Amino acid sequence: MNPAFSVIFLTTLIGAGQGLFLALFTGQSYALFNLLPKQEGGFYAAGSFISLILLAAGLGASFFHLGHPERAWRAASQWRTSWLSREVIVLPAFMGAVFCYGLAHWMGWQSVLAVLPGGTVIDLTVVLGILGTLLAFLLFVCTGMIYACLRFLREWHSPLTVVNFILLGGASGFILAALFASLSAPELAPFFAVWAIILMLLGLVSRSAALIRNHRLRPKSTLQTAIGIKHPRIVQKSMGFMGGSFNTREFSHGAASLRSIKPAFLLLAFGAPLILFAVSFSNPILLGLAFVLHYCGLLAERWFFFAEANHPQNLYYQTLG
Repeated sequence: MNPAFSVIFLTTLIGAGQGLFLALFTGQSYALFNLLPKQEGGFYAAGSFISLILLAAGLGASFFHLGHPERAWRAASQWRTSWLSREVIVLPAFMGAVFCYGLAHWMGWQSVLAVLPGGTVIDLTVVLGILGTLLAFLLFVCTGMIYACLRFLREWHSPLTVVNFILLGGASGFILAALFASLSAPELAPFFAVWAIILMLLGLVSRSAALIRNHRLRPKSTLQTAIGIKHPRIVQKSMGFMGGSFNTREFSHGAASLRSIKPAFLLLAFGAPLILFAVSFSNPILLGLAFVLHYCGLLAERWFFFAEANHPQNLYYQTLG
């Protein structure tokens, strides 16, 4: 497939925004049970603001993928059957939950709503955090299922697609949370860093499993079934017309090889950040570098994800020149 950079930025930016929010509420949840130092509302408000910036940037990038942006509202009309429509609905809902979560912390709206048997106090921010967490995971599922539901693209049609979206988005968010905490709440930076390492390792395992699976895939169709001719030996000499077409441009990424991209994203998204985390859990410069390298790796990973998909129509257009 021909990767669209608007969709690459959409999925990576909103993934980082989702992951950052999950990191913030994870930290608050630990603090509720006195497992971490409690923070002022400004910490969670500022983190929510950063998450909203990432989500808004991803949403803005998606408009560059539309032929008629003024009709974007119609994308939500098929929510009963389309995962894309569900994503279009869930993303603004999640952004609203993040905004309300940050606003509640900023304004100090922490009136007690309930007290658990152990004495843990549940206030409005906790309720909004739970709601935001549910929407964050639902958004991950919707985004991943847009691709995983396509049976004819076998590289995408796997539960690993959704799992990778969750783990890679979560890892980028927790790395960013470690960076944010190193600047505003240093005592929390090691906590977020450890979770980032766990998510990166899990993401490495999951993404490697997808790479191995996709490498072993073999087309179910043949050139004979693609053109409806049963002759045992068919050789395509040309693509059949003078110039390119939508089919040859959209469903072929045009790269000479994917081999150079694979080690690059594995190194940038996983190897380099893990090495930097091994040096320090709380150094802002190293954490900032780790996030930049990781995000660059995610861009390469997402490009590879789209380019790796081999559309069945390519059986017909095996020769492009």
